Amino acid sequence: MKARISRPLLTTLASVLATLGLATLALAAEPTLTLNLAGGQPQPEKVSLLLEILFLLTVLSLAPSIVLCVTSFTRIIVVFSFLRQAMGTGQMPPNQILASLAIFMTVVIMYPTGKQIYDEALNPYMEERMGFNEALKKAEAPLREFLFKHTREKDLSIFYTITKMEQPKTKQDVPTMMLAAGYMISELKTGFTIGFLVYIPFLVLDMVVSSVLLAMGMMMLPPAMVSMPFKLLLFVMVDGWALMTASLVNSFS
Repeated sequence: MKARISRPLLTTLASVLATLGLATLALAAEPTLTLNLAGGQPQPEKVSLLLEILFLLTVLSLAPSIVLCVTSFTRIIVVFSFLRQAMGTGQMPPNQILASLAIFMTVVIMYPTGKQIYDEALNPYMEERMGFNEALKKAEAPLREFLFKHTREKDLSIFYTITKMEQPKTKQDVPTMMLAAGYMISELKTGFTIGFLVYIPFLVLDMVVSSVLLAMGMMMLPPAMVSMPFKLLLFVMVDGWALMTASLVNSFS
């Protein structure tokens, strides 16, 4: 018995062979790419184009870490996480929504600092009115002022104790990396403090509901199931999201 091969199968095999043939011809052509880098006269005040591109790619790859370390995002997302746990809503609102809201709030809070960096450093550098090193120092000044404003000296001294470095005498002696590390510790502490205060009213409501259920003899009914609607009602009645957002924004003023 002769094996029969259907026409669609023959068509498919022909297409595969044609594709392989084109790929072989393309490899046989051995395409080459020539990259010529022509540099002009050396200018100490201006970083070369390649170094600028490398620096930009490095900043973009570290952008999430920079956002977490030197902006208000950490405090906001920690408080939102405590709020969701206190309400007992599980994954509602989702992490994406909370993170997006935290990002928008971070943009609003950091807008004055970002505008000052743009006006004093980025814009003059792009217009070639300022060198790279000078622009970098100008950009650090507003950011360091924001970090110092929200960093506790005790949290900053922890890292000097760990590294066994000499304690700084002035703010100018504090490296930016050390300042960012101390800022992170301070933001975590502040976020946990606000989260504790947010947790208290919902905890009281849970205790009241649990006591009522126990008095009624309904011990088999989970208190969290009964208290969650009352938590949502309370949060909506006091306009919780607007109140929480305004309070977090004002905490950075």
